[in-house]
Amino acid sequence: MTLQQQIRANRVRTTFVLFGFAILVGIFTAAVYFAFQPGVAGFIGIIAIVYGIVSWFAAGAMIAAASGAHKVTKEQQPELYRALENVGIAAGLAKTPDLYMIDDPSPNAFAAGRDPDHAYVAVTTGLAKMMDKRELEGLLAHEVSHIRNRDVRLMSLAAVLVGVIALASDLLMRITIFGGGSDEREGGLGAVGVIVGLAAAVLAPVGATLLQMSLSRRREYLADASAVEITGDAEGLAMALAALRDDTQPLHTVTRATAHLYIESPLRDHKGLRSSLGGMFDTHPPLEDRIAVLEKMGGFTLPAPASQPATAQ
Repeated sequence: MTLQQQIRANRVRTTFVLFGFAILVGIFTAAVYFAFQPGVAGFIGIIAIVYGIVSWFAAGAMIAAASGAHKVTKEQQPELYRALENVGIAAGLAKTPDLYMIDDPSPNAFAAGRDPDHAYVAVTTGLAKMMDKRELEGLLAHEVSHIRNRDVRLMSLAAVLVGVIALASDLLMRITIFGGGSDEREGGLGAVGVIVGLAAAVLAPVGATLLQMSLSRRREYLADASAVEITGDAEGLAMALAALRDDTQPLHTVTRATAHLYIESPLRDHKGLRSSLGGMFDTHPPLEDRIAVLEKMGGFTLPAPASQPATAQ
């Protein structure tokens, strides 16, 4: 399958995932209507819709604020900006994405925005310091690929939808706990309404996260392949991903609504429950798997990590 065919297939899958979000919202709304009087469902619905519309148009700024990213100029970061500019030209973008920086020692990066004309690439100070030119270009090409492939629109929309569902669930949880289901004299369902309300409040964000995860995992592989097409250097990107794999510094400012945007999951847990579940709830495929695909693509093999001795011959 060619890269363009993969992009088209991803767009078809995207339609189904967005349809899944619509079904989830519909089920959530029905549960609220069932558990409470229609006025409560209307109240939560109006707030969620208004919040969603505002969030969509301000998605880039909201994501930047949530991640602690701030815009920098070419004069402030000449080498980094020049690398982004070169990658953008090689990718065929009409406009170089804006460059944002995150003051954090953990190496990571993401792209966000409604479309290529309103997109930016955010890089942590840790990543800028850690990567050499070759590795940095590979990572920037990965993020620019998300912009060129129109992933940023969907990923930003996913962040907005997850935020809307989280807000609505929080409102429902508060109403359920502090107000309870309406009693039967008021036409409500009493204890049954409370149970349904709590179930909807808890399960809706879980469903939204699973849908969000299904978007991210596929797109990371595609963005890696697109980055190699842009730079012609699969090994450089693989080396950069290996550096991210070996770094264990946590990202200080991150939310679950924006975690899927990053080049590698900022919510990684090398030990504990998330690790024991085999990455079931990670928004990204394992870095080792991505590196293996790049090795096969470029016909090379990276040295084994220091903590993992090479297999004896």
